Amino acid sequence: MSAQPAPVAETGYPWPIETARLDNGLRVVVSEDHTAPVVCVNLWYDVGSRHEPAGQTGFAHLFEHLMFEGSVHVAKTEHMRLIQGSGGSLNATTNPDRTNYFETLPVEHLELGLWLEADRMGGLVPALTQETLDNQREVVKNERRQRYDNVPYGDAWLRLLPLLYPPGHPYHHATIGSMEDLNAASLDTFKAFHQQYYAPNNAVLTVAGDVTPAEVFALAEKYFGALESVSDIPPAPRGHITGAATEPVHETVTGKVPAPRVYLSHRTHPFGTAGYDAITVLATVLGSGRGSRLYQRLADGARIAQPDYIGAYGVDLAHAPAPLIVTATAKDGVDAEQLAAGVAEVLDSMATEPVTEAELERAKALLTTSWWRQMSTVGGRADTLSRYATQFGDATSAAYRLPQWQSVTAGDILDAARTLNPESRVTLTYLPDEGTDQ
Repeated sequence: MSAQPAPVAETGYPWPIETARLDNGLRVVVSEDHTAPVVCVNLWYDVGSRHEPAGQTGFAHLFEHLMFEGSVHVAKTEHMRLIQGSGGSLNATTNPDRTNYFETLPVEHLELGLWLEADRMGGLVPALTQETLDNQREVVKNERRQRYDNVPYGDAWLRLLPLLYPPGHPYHHATIGSMEDLNAASLDTFKAFHQQYYAPNNAVLTVAGDVTPAEVFALAEKYFGALESVSDIPPAPRGHITGAATEPVHETVTGKVPAPRVYLSHRTHPFGTAGYDAITVLATVLGSGRGSRLYQRLADGARIAQPDYIGAYGVDLAHAPAPLIVTATAKDGVDAEQLAAGVAEVLDSMATEPVTEAELERAKALLTTSWWRQMSTVGGRADTLSRYATQFGDATSAAYRLPQWQSVTAGDILDAARTLNPESRVTLTYLPDEGTDQ
């Protein structure tokens, strides 16, 4: 195992960062902070829906559930009981780029968190049974019904992805995946997926809080050091797309929704690039809060959009041009065509009306507040460091995100806006089904 201290930018991340790599390839990141006697254990696995081959969509997300269902030395539901019984909190999430697992604990229970994570990294497959798999498949089906299928506008993300990315692209499908794929796969197929991706050399372990690097590196070696690396982890399919889309795409959905809603979307730049930093600030000017252009012009001005359902945001995907999404929901008496025209007009204004100094300062203030809110907890810090270590190979590069947002100029935003032309735009429209009760 080798360890090294790392320099940290003066702004963005003022806490120390040290890194090490175990002999089995596990990268360990430690950020020491003795402000409070708490610690976060955070694991990022470099596996998300973009890694799933044809016929195995939804696997990464299903394992987010299965990883809480017991391992060699931990009984079913025991992981949650042990963490919560020790005064801790825990969760996990999946997105197209990765899966993460995390616990925040009183510092005296650090070893418990590390032991639990190591046991399910190396010991899930021997404990995985057909009964557990079948049970969690049903849980995921119910999650799909509750979050996507039976919620007004709930399937928007599932519809936008295939409109934005062509068939075969790793971002073409959503993390929830295909219920047909989940039903068709055998227990052995799921076990093979875990053995392929849930390996120490495909993970980053970050510990932030009331610890020392030497302590964490020793404990990481104790609990994870004996786990074997995997030599043949398959790379994700290439996400490269040359240029913007060359023609607009439209889809209209009629269903059980209370009012017309429109989503306008563009592929932009990968997260972590200067181009995406400009898009992030642009989206904040365009759609964050009551001072945004969308709110001022469509909710307060023209009064065609509902004030609580209007916004713009980027989806922070790192391995292909990430989407910008702009959305609004119509007020009573406003039809979809009027709403879509209004949203498009405000979006297009970003290329014809340069942002004012006040708009730019406001957007940067909002992003600065958001950044420091994330950094205000050991959990937020640990997850951020895991992200930058996983996606960019360097946890310390997290310190430069805020300065890069702050360095974006009005000219940068204008240049970014001029790439968001109607010829490359995806438009998804929802219409109420007048024949059904909403």
